[in-house]
Amino acid sequence: QVQLVESGGGLVQAGGSLRLSCAASGSIFSISHMGWYRQVPGKERELVADIDKRGRTEYGDSVKGRFTVSRDNAKNTVDLQMNNLKPEDTAVYYCAAVRDFARWPPDGKDYEYWGQGTQVTVSS
Repeated sequence: QVQLVESGGGLVQAGGSLRLSCAASGSIFSISHMGWYRQVPGKERELVADIDKRGRTEYGDSVKGRFTVSRDNAKNTVDLQMNNLKPEDTAVYYCAAVRDFARWPPDGKDYEYWGQGTQVTVSS
């Protein structure tokens, strides 16, 4: 089992920045891909960013150029730096992880483990 704990959400004004962090614990030695997804009530979960162990990344179209995902394999953490935030970025952000997964990029359904989520609210 893998446990994921997110932190860093909150309220920010449009144009501002936030940094989310996700710490993995448990059976972490075989984690291959990690990702960030977000969801708004009534809408489907949306890809924010994926990153593999080598640092290869993928971003959702709506966040490209504004968000940056990074990973520290030694600390078992994945961070999401969010800049130039917009009201439409308001959502619950979830960290995700999958073990021993080779295909790139993964789909949301490929992830085995999910964090509890952290709320990000961007005011206009």
